[in-house]
Amino acid sequence: MNIYYIGIAVLFIAIIMAMVGKGGGNFYVLTLVLFGVSMHQAASTSQSMMFGTSLAAMLIFHKNKRVDWKLALVIAPSIYIMAFLGGYFASRVEATTLKIVFASLLILVSVFMFIKVKEKESIEIHKFGYWNRQFNEYKYVVNLWITIPVTAIVGLFAGATGISGGAFIIPLMVMVCKIPMEVAIGTSSAMVTTTALMGLLGYSLNGNFNFEFALPLIIIAIIGGIIGGSVAIKSKPKNLKTIFAFTNLFAGILMLINILF
Repeated sequence: MNIYYIGIAVLFIAIIMAMVGKGGGNFYVLTLVLFGVSMHQAASTSQSMMFGTSLAAMLIFHKNKRVDWKLALVIAPSIYIMAFLGGYFASRVEATTLKIVFASLLILVSVFMFIKVKEKESIEIHKFGYWNRQFNEYKYVVNLWITIPVTAIVGLFAGATGISGGAFIIPLMVMVCKIPMEVAIGTSSAMVTTTALMGLLGYSLNGNFNFEFALPLIIIAIIGGIIGGSVAIKSKPKNLKTIFAFTNLFAGILMLINILF
């Protein structure tokens, strides 16, 4: 296992994933597993790197007013609780099972990212469970009946498998809640930061986190998050969705091959 090669891969992943509001957990886990790291250690280390990447990107997005904090505070608690439980109970699940779940989620993520997202003006809905929200110059309606349960499920699998869940959260925000892409990316970064931290705490309580191994990778992930967040402010992340969909699909298939052979 060559830590230098892992570091280079982590920097590249952090930059690209920070640009689109994802923690990069799917690629972090895949990279570590391919370099011979056990699945449980790969998942916990991935959570720590996601925390660094997303925290750095979140600070940049916050500075540029792209994080809807009220929205994050309403829908995020369910993600945090389930991410903690996912990370805590993951050690009780066989590593091969975790790999299969991870690969399946990765392929499913690619399907979400292939979906074309059209930003449309929201029409106010005055019913219980619907939140008519205004953030800066944007107006949108958050369907809490769909948003909270879906984000809770995302949190559970994110905590267990070491992924960020951003690839699910962003399409949910844009397609269901009609939230502008740039706001969805910034808000997702804020939620992914704490989701990764809760998943990491769950793993740490079971002794599945190697701090000495993870520390240099966390520092590299933070640097990548700063670079990626800065580039994202001047870019249109939706243009990269198709590329990431293909890479996610490739990563999922590669993981399945690794399991079978």
